[in-house]
Amino acid sequence: MGTYINTGNDRFRSTRKREYVDKSGLIAVINDALDTDIRYTCVSRCRRFGKSMAAKMLCAYYDHSCDSKHLFEDLNIAQYPSFEEHLNKYPVIYLDMSDFVTEIKDVTIVKQMQQTLKEDIHTAYPDVEMKESESLMSFLIRINERTRQKFIFIIDEWDAVCREFDKQPEVMNEYVDWLRRLFKSGQSEIVFAGVYMTGILPIKKYNTESALNNFKEYSMVVPGKLSGFYGFTKDEVKVLAEKYDMDFDELEKWYDGYRIGNVPSIFNPNSVITALDNGACLSYWSATGAFDRVTEYIQMNYEGLKDDIIRMLGGMRCMVDPTGFQNDISEVSSRDDVLTVLIHLGYLSYDWTEQKCFIPNREVAGEMANAVKKTNWKNVADALRDSEQLVEATINGDELAVAAALESAHDENTSILSYNNENSLVCVISLAYFSARNEYKIHREMPAGKGFADMIFIPRKNVDKPALVVELKVDKSAETAISQIKHKNYPASLADYADNLLLVGINYDKKTKTHTCVIEKG
Repeated sequence: MGTYINTGNDRFRSTRKREYVDKSGLIAVINDALDTDIRYTCVSRCRRFGKSMAAKMLCAYYDHSCDSKHLFEDLNIAQYPSFEEHLNKYPVIYLDMSDFVTEIKDVTIVKQMQQTLKEDIHTAYPDVEMKESESLMSFLIRINERTRQKFIFIIDEWDAVCREFDKQPEVMNEYVDWLRRLFKSGQSEIVFAGVYMTGILPIKKYNTESALNNFKEYSMVVPGKLSGFYGFTKDEVKVLAEKYDMDFDELEKWYDGYRIGNVPSIFNPNSVITALDNGACLSYWSATGAFDRVTEYIQMNYEGLKDDIIRMLGGMRCMVDPTGFQNDISEVSSRDDVLTVLIHLGYLSYDWTEQKCFIPNREVAGEMANAVKKTNWKNVADALRDSEQLVEATINGDELAVAAALESAHDENTSILSYNNENSLVCVISLAYFSARNEYKIHREMPAGKGFADMIFIPRKNVDKPALVVELKVDKSAETAISQIKHKNYPASLADYADNLLLVGINYDKKTKTHTCVIEKG
């Protein structure tokens, strides 16, 4: 066993000793690609979504220096015809780029990394001469000529160099050229049976084409047939919740909400496991390390960006075109680029059917709100901080306090809140009631009685607070809003809360720029 060559299965064995959700079906996908023209695979996903775990699993499965059958024979992959064919059949090179960028901070990183890899691989092939000046690829070609063995090459955090040296493009370009030499040369298909790279960002583009255009790419934007491997599905989390006696509704509220390709409900796997270990649903997202960069991104002065962030904090969705992003954090030059970066970082989810992005869950919403509070958007930050007081004022029936809070939120966020229609009013209400989602499920345009209520707040499980039916009006009156709630019998859909229900009517007068509020028991 070496440091980078034939590292064995100890890492995956350690993973199996803890709670393990079976994602071994990924191996079958990679097996199908081996020794074909799609043998090069890059899977990008955000931090804490199982990138390293997948890499360790693949290492343990393919590495010919160990016997891993006992680690896989009870997993899904064992049901596939290719299981025995490729199990422990290849020399495996495993490279975690985060190790190198942590240790080497200067422009010699690629040179030092290549030399370190050559020396380690030479320990496994001492009979093959290693020439000091030759490239890693030249050395691997001669090993292949001598042994007729094909390698599996696995790179974890492949984009760590791109992220760490984003202010030094010459380093990043040298690194990408090094990858090209390995995986796009005429001998690459002779030397490698398969290549698997994983990281946060997809492969860098030059103009519109990937720098490694022979790779099959899967990402948070385009996950393809790997959608179900990106995180935990709802069914998987239900099993875990029952096993650990955890409230599934709480896990769902905190960690669900990612739309990954055709899978509408994906949970953050690291946060779920941490919550199970700790016995508590809290925000574990802050440990992802991207917080400062997110704050930098969201206050970039691109037209419409601030408005969209505010809308999404209010629970809305925003259009985004991710196709123009160069997959390079040093080349963020538009609103769409920022939103696309946030999707790759996991701060936003992307619904490809609508081409819209949104904040997925309570955990991420809280961290996004914290990022906003670190910006120069004082007015938005104030509205978020005042949100809890607004919820309490509503429950206490304090109509004047509710009207004043909404008026303040309106005045401080006039850029998006033009109030030309009720949709704009819904946006400011959603932002002002930001903290309500901690204890309520908030529905917009929810079918109720004979029509659609503008907003309905349904208490979450084990929350002892009244349900709220909110009707919004512009240039009418709050009393008119209450009358509509009663006339269309909106409370009928909330029969379970008949004894604990508040009707809230809100009106905005465009001429006087004032809000009024009426609150009645249902």
